[in-house]
Amino acid sequence: MAESYVVYGEQGTGSVAVEAVLTLLGADYRVENVPEAQLGSIPNPMAQVPALLAPSGELMTESAAILIWLADAHPAAGLAPAADSPLRAAFLRWMAFVSSAIYAHYWARDVPSRLVKDAAAQAEVKASLEARIAHGWGVMEAGITPGRYLLGDALTVLDIYVTVISRWTPRRALHERIAPRLGEIVRRVETDPRLASLWAERFPLRAA
Repeated sequence: MAESYVVYGEQGTGSVAVEAVLTLLGADYRVENVPEAQLGSIPNPMAQVPALLAPSGELMTESAAILIWLADAHPAAGLAPAADSPLRAAFLRWMAFVSSAIYAHYWARDVPSRLVKDAAAQAEVKASLEARIAHGWGVMEAGITPGRYLLGDALTVLDIYVTVISRWTPRRALHERIAPRLGEIVRRVETDPRLASLWAERFPLRAA
């Protein structure tokens, strides 16, 4: 049986959201860095990161599911609205939305050859997915009335999830034009002193 959580991931990927939540929880964990060329070696049939091995030996995949599961398993930390909270429906809605309408598109946008081989078609796929990602951020910007954080005044795993994904390009356009209210929340999470060393080590900011 594992003695701590094991995160299968890599610097600058969605696994950093899992690492951030485990850090906030004060949980004992270690990271198994898995370069893209070795993704087939991780215990995930989709050959993608993140994957999380719990101390119980249970394996979790799918970033949104991992984050919700961790928050629910540690209710005292307050990183997700409780099942009977009036905020629970919005929390689940936006966690699923970010996963399916934004995060999922980066897989092909970053490497269009995963879908099509023709160079011209790849450029078209990339442009279409960039527009779709921007649209998704815009929908979220319009659909949320944030407080200090996305769902009010309490930090949740949704804030962590959005912060990590927003670090992928086009970060500047996202913050300045597409979703400035989301960008304000992201910057608040990025300056949380509890996560400063994690961001510096696992996901340094890029200019774009």
